[in-house]
Amino acid sequence: MPRILDFPGRKDRQPRVAIIHYWLVTMRGGERVLERLLKLFPQADIYTHVYDPSAVSDVIRAATVRTTFIQRLPRATQRYKSYLPLMPFALEELDLSGYDLVISSESGPAKGVLAPPDATHICYCHSPMRYLWDHYQQYRETAGMVGRATLSTIFPGMRTWDMTSAQRLDHVFANSRFIQSRVKRAWGRGSSVLHPPVPVDRYAPTNDVSGEYLWVGQMTAYKRPDIALDAFNRLGLPLLMVGDGEMLPELRRRAMPNIRFARHLDYASLRNAYAQAQALIFTAEEDFGIVPVEANASGRPVIGFGKGGLLDTVVPDETGLYFSEQTPDSLIEAVQGYQRWARHFKPMDAVRNSRRFAPEMFDHGFLSKVAELRPDLPVRLPVMPDELPFPISGGVQHVDEPALSYA
Repeated sequence: MPRILDFPGRKDRQPRVAIIHYWLVTMRGGERVLERLLKLFPQADIYTHVYDPSAVSDVIRAATVRTTFIQRLPRATQRYKSYLPLMPFALEELDLSGYDLVISSESGPAKGVLAPPDATHICYCHSPMRYLWDHYQQYRETAGMVGRATLSTIFPGMRTWDMTSAQRLDHVFANSRFIQSRVKRAWGRGSSVLHPPVPVDRYAPTNDVSGEYLWVGQMTAYKRPDIALDAFNRLGLPLLMVGDGEMLPELRRRAMPNIRFARHLDYASLRNAYAQAQALIFTAEEDFGIVPVEANASGRPVIGFGKGGLLDTVVPDETGLYFSEQTPDSLIEAVQGYQRWARHFKPMDAVRNSRRFAPEMFDHGFLSKVAELRPDLPVRLPVMPDELPFPISGGVQHVDEPALSYA
């Protein structure tokens, strides 16, 4: 554990902290970041549009959670996305008087709250709202005739609100360079990259490495499991595909005998699968992507599609290899290249690389910014152990605002 040093500031009271999270109806990457923020600020109150206590962790359930009026609308925990046009109004109705620090966790609408004039507002951006920007056309196509007409009328105004509310923020963290570029394009402002916390200490390498490759994720279209299946059908190499989703029945039907499936693995089995895999196959274009970090933490290389968050997490020719197109042909070429390169791979390079994403790194980066913006608040800065950080050659820090210092 890192040592803790007090940052000079007022010691007479705990700062009041509000965390705004878009919705709490599942446990995914955004909710894991929320858990870590609660570890840093255990006194924080959570505000969200809709809340299903049965769907979140004990850590989140133990916090004070307040909802906007969206929670009171019909079937809100199931139909919350249909209420997107109302969420700007819901956020601006929240009374955040008395809070010293406001933290918005943004993927759905969160950052648009009206923070008190003397409060500091930091946004941790998982992605600007895809419904307004990158995925607008897909969202519109599923809305029906009346819905499409409504969206065409309402969403231009929501985009304006999204951009305007971004200018009120004191600082924006993006979770990867990929999201940093989206922030610049959608919001017209700068940000600094702070990668999400990954519990890398839970994973470890083994000497018992198999010849079987591994794919892990939801069996949904944007994850592109079909690329892995088609490539390994042709390669004839063993592949374990772990995950569930609407594509699973079709993938099972098309798979050759060299490919096997596991709908779900318990945690111990998943750890073993990572550590024993010949290499992880990663076919998605992700905002960040935790799975490649978990594979590296297990001492295994990644063969991944060279776009999105993977460019931050995998160091080419050291902790893995990229393929350039989301096609079976491109993946086949990368696997064949890996077979020639594999003897140069050093498992401990991958493990060391994964340490760049340890929770302590997130803690230090986030608290350093709070201390910089609010020296009057009693912030306790973790002092990193000597072995952290040590990005191996090729690792980089990506900012278009002043870089965070982890020294």
